[in-house]
Amino acid sequence: MKVLRILGIGVGILVALLAAGVGLLHALFDGEKVKAELSRVVMEQKQRKLDIAGPVVLAVWPEVSLRLGRVSLTEPGGKEEFAALDSARVAVAVMPLLSKQVQVRRIEITGLKATLVKKKDGTLNIADLVSGDKPAQKVGAGATASSPMQLDIAGIKVANAQLTWRDEKAGSTTSLSNLDIGSGRILADGAKQTLAIDTLSIAAKGKTGADAFELKLEAPKLQVAPDKSGGETLSLSATLAGSGRNVAAKLQLSGVEGNAKALKIGKLALDLDAKAGETTARGRLESPVAADLAAQTLALENLAGKIEIANPQMPMKQLSLPIAGKLRADLAKQNALLELGTKFDESKIALKLDVAKFAPLALGFDIDIDQLNLDKYLPPSSAKPEKAPKEDKLDFSALKGHEVHGRLRIGTLQASKLKLAKLNATIRLTGGRLDIAPISMNLYEGAASGSLSLNANGNQLALKQNLAGISINPLMKDLADKDLVEGRGNVALDVSSRGENIAAMKKALGGSASLNLKDGAIKGINLAQSLRDIKGKLGAKQDATQQARADDKTDFSELTASLRIASGVARNDDLSMKSPFLRLAGAGDIDIGAGQMNYVAKASVVANSAGQGGKDLEHLKGITVPVRVSGPFESLSYKLELGNLVADAAKAKVEEKKEEVKAKVEEKAKDKLKGLFGR
Repeated sequence: MKVLRILGIGVGILVALLAAGVGLLHALFDGEKVKAELSRVVMEQKQRKLDIAGPVVLAVWPEVSLRLGRVSLTEPGGKEEFAALDSARVAVAVMPLLSKQVQVRRIEITGLKATLVKKKDGTLNIADLVSGDKPAQKVGAGATASSPMQLDIAGIKVANAQLTWRDEKAGSTTSLSNLDIGSGRILADGAKQTLAIDTLSIAAKGKTGADAFELKLEAPKLQVAPDKSGGETLSLSATLAGSGRNVAAKLQLSGVEGNAKALKIGKLALDLDAKAGETTARGRLESPVAADLAAQTLALENLAGKIEIANPQMPMKQLSLPIAGKLRADLAKQNALLELGTKFDESKIALKLDVAKFAPLALGFDIDIDQLNLDKYLPPSSAKPEKAPKEDKLDFSALKGHEVHGRLRIGTLQASKLKLAKLNATIRLTGGRLDIAPISMNLYEGAASGSLSLNANGNQLALKQNLAGISINPLMKDLADKDLVEGRGNVALDVSSRGENIAAMKKALGGSASLNLKDGAIKGINLAQSLRDIKGKLGAKQDATQQARADDKTDFSELTASLRIASGVARNDDLSMKSPFLRLAGAGDIDIGAGQMNYVAKASVVANSAGQGGKDLEHLKGITVPVRVSGPFESLSYKLELGNLVADAAKAKVEEKKEEVKAKVEEKAKDKLKGLFGR
């Protein structure tokens, strides 16, 4: 009993001492002084204004904690607000305080709002807060601010936080809202280089541009130590929703093991489910992962998976792409190398990407495709609408801010009905300008070489092409759905333009072009038949007009022309067409911007009975018949201007008689000369 009584007295004394200590702590604690001192230090060292609006409340049971009300911190200079929070609470364990050790038990933050800004010069608005250029300060018995970090936190809880990232140089803003972070115990020892996290959970919603997204990270258990590291399956899921599109992705890491210097992941699995309009894409990629944490390198040596794309408008409805390859990245040097191969239907595709720098992007690539028919996988073009739709704006701004170079090789290609072979192109993107030069290919029984340039600075386009031995009719049909001319030969283009849409591009088109064709035909009119019909109209003094007819054509053995193009109008003054019985010259305008033409071709009958009924045209021998071609490209009309044809015919007859008389006089003179010289 005596022992119990002594023990009771001891406990009572201890309780009394603790009570006295608590009372003394409360008596000595001055919240207003703490607020003032914190504000002073922040202003002196960081030139930021710290405002603690509510009281600083000290609690000592069941653990020592400080609770703050609304707190705000300005940008340097004390003007604009940088961050604010509604409330915060930091709790520490009591017993370690007796040994002058601070052991954080719990951190709770509610309503945090902060804006991170990347300025135009590349600096961050938090550079002064995270800089480590201050001299080390004493923080405990023999410890300094530069001593290895030690953490023992029972839990962290961040509720309803909002973070905004603004890139002033790129002009972009991304925001996170409803950000919640929760964790179990976190142990970190900088001296031993160990980290242990028990149950980490992060969830957030946000917005970037017009798209809303959600993120969720779950890590049940993670341990990192110099000798051995590991953890349970870590999962990261993300969703993105915008106008007419939705994307859901999930990343899982399992079989994590290694140490503080090297880490191995038994399986990385990425699942993707996306939809844009009627098109859906689903895929999965898997690979083991090897990471060197000290060197900051990452290797996925056995990438394998499959991507499935479906659209009800595609002829085959769905296609499947098996994928195999590897990825290596050096995060310290900001470079990466990716090699992928795939095959679908009859196409084999090999892709190599060499990233020299992550930001701004500097990318090299090499793409090799044996054969590809894009028309087989794209929805068919819809019928022409009754009313022309509003033309979408051309936007080349995506070309800015990147450095890309590489090569593209395709054995055979069909795209939008255009058929190419042996396509080789060298591509370079820098300063917002995309240059594809040189570019060469075989097409329509001939070959082409030249260059193409797109410039985001002013929405500019430039095209140079030399086509040799081309069969022009199938090319024009596939490229522009126009059936205007037949023949085979050479075409040269050197044009440039600029504008916010296709219509503006057509109206601003400038440059030059030339055409040299052999053994072909002009479609839409049969000049031979039209000229034969003139025989009965010589005295009518009335022009004859006819619409272009698909079955009519005028043969030629040679056709040459050059064009000067300015403000979307192509001017020609040197048309020359030859056929067995006709010669055709001409001049006029082809208004590319308006999609119409006004051109006068002058047809002359020559002394030859071959060709399309040449004998029936002897009555027009020596006469030039003007043929005016006008109207929209879709409905051209041909007018034979016959007003002066009678006078021209009479004049031609007189000239013909003169030639006959001259020939007879010359013949008689020859006969007399023969008699004179005895020959």
